[in-house]
Amino acid sequence: MRAISVPSARSVRKRDHPFDQGLHRASIVSTTVGQVRGCRARGQLWAFIYLAIRRLFELVVLSFRAEGSKEIELLALRHEVAILRRQVGRTAYQPADRALLAALSRLLPRSRWASFGVTPGTLLAWHRRLVAKHWTYPHRSPGRPPVDDETTALVVCMAEENSRWGYRRIQGELLKLGVCLAASSIARIMKDHGLGPAPRRHGPTRRQFLRAQASGVLATALFTVDTVLLKQLYVLFFVELARRRVWITGVTAHPHAAWVTQQARNVTGDLADADFTANFLVRDRDTKYVASFDEVFGSEDTEILKTPYRTPNANAFAERFVRTVRSECLDHLLILNEAHLERVLRSYARHYNHHRPHQGLSQEIPAPERLAPLTVGSTCGPQLRYLRCRAGRIRRHDRLGGLIHEYERVV
Repeated sequence: MRAISVPSARSVRKRDHPFDQGLHRASIVSTTVGQVRGCRARGQLWAFIYLAIRRLFELVVLSFRAEGSKEIELLALRHEVAILRRQVGRTAYQPADRALLAALSRLLPRSRWASFGVTPGTLLAWHRRLVAKHWTYPHRSPGRPPVDDETTALVVCMAEENSRWGYRRIQGELLKLGVCLAASSIARIMKDHGLGPAPRRHGPTRRQFLRAQASGVLATALFTVDTVLLKQLYVLFFVELARRRVWITGVTAHPHAAWVTQQARNVTGDLADADFTANFLVRDRDTKYVASFDEVFGSEDTEILKTPYRTPNANAFAERFVRTVRSECLDHLLILNEAHLERVLRSYARHYNHHRPHQGLSQEIPAPERLAPLTVGSTCGPQLRYLRCRAGRIRRHDRLGGLIHEYERVV
């Protein structure tokens, strides 16, 4: 028999969906079973035709031989078959062999069927099977066609990721993707996977809830920096939770009530310029945050959220910025005085907001600057250096004496 080549299966879906490759292979197997059966039947038919034509040519060749030689050869072949029957157990017949023997049995009288090696009942059974296959037409099982594994996984994924979606909502989303599925089938799939109706499914997780609320949340904190002469300076800053933008309001050695209140007034103006409305302000219970500080934000309809005692993780975004500014900037510099520290922090804040990618934002920049096209001359200062790459020229800009590097493409 010749090798059977299985044609490549087409996906049931009209559009691809980025799911696991194992599910895709399962859908291919489910859609190619009928094709494999059809190819196997066609292969058996061609094998029978080849075997019949070959034996027909042998019969033509034997017709030109003498009768005596044919009788002697027939006697030798019969004896050889008898020897093989004594040595070999049950003979395995291919479908083409069965078809040929069944056809030859119709050309010989029943009394000569003993030469075939099988019983007459077996020959008749083979012939009845050929007749049944000839008159059997392909048909599908009654009822609805089964839902493939890929569509089932898609329904479960939509139900788990969207807890407020019901059967009809998922049905509409599937139609948009080119998948036609009844609402009752969606309900059955969700029931089989332990997913109830939309109002009774689980709500958002704590992470999802915080991300949804982060668009209007502002956090603040104070951290200290020691100068060369061991003078302790205080830095007050505010950070937006949604886009990680930072506002460093001031540096002082004595954070008294009037200074803290004035910094609150300054940052409210900066927030208005940035078109940001703060619904909540997260801060710790430091005594430096006086009542007048809270009143400034209260006048802007901002609710104050105080963290529990000795729980810095409750203000994690602010604490993470303190770690970042220390590891990337302050730990590598010697601070002289307040003016020096404020100048350093202003420069770092511009880098942090306008040039530094953030992992929490999928490597996006909090507030990217839209700069005008750069005009580069033949002579450049020591802070501008050019690196060549395959895509063009890249400009490197150094901040804080080369401590921080920023790269941008030259237009």
